[in-house]
Amino acid sequence: MIASPRQSPTLARVLGFAVAALVFVADQLVKWAMVGPLDLRRAEQITVLPIFNFTWAENYGVSLGLFTASSDAQRWMLVAMTGAIALGVLVWLLRERHRGETAALGLVLGGALGNIVDRVARGFVVDYADLHFGTFRPFLIFNLADAAITIGVLIILARSFLSREKRAATHVEAANTAPEK
Repeated sequence: MIASPRQSPTLARVLGFAVAALVFVADQLVKWAMVGPLDLRRAEQITVLPIFNFTWAENYGVSLGLFTASSDAQRWMLVAMTGAIALGVLVWLLRERHRGETAALGLVLGGALGNIVDRVARGFVVDYADLHFGTFRPFLIFNLADAAITIGVLIILARSFLSREKRAATHVEAANTAPEK
């Protein structure tokens, strides 16, 4: 797809990298606060709101605790796997021309890099965000990087479905206005 003159591919990529950098830095700062000044590991839980706590969790797996690494070899396999995914997202970001997609890819890339740094430095990903309604927890304990990845993927999926519907409507409209032979 050709970018319009008002939507520079270079500016779109810069936006994507800026979002990735912002997410990465914010994620690392919040994790630093959880590990350092708040000492959440020792406190185990800090009530922030009636429906939200900071709760210490060490995630040795990936999303939803899948593929838990119980050895150093498995840990480094997860680092390699998530690194390969991040590299794929980076290549996609470099090829993308639209700001909406590059911003969403930046969310995914920044979040992935934040969690990779944790896994390399600590052997696990620091999770702390605990949303709950009484005993009901709609999510597992997560972190800013996880939230950024999830939001980025949802934006990519939504834009993909919406653009597909828009293309289909355009093709139907073009077929209906085509001159008869």
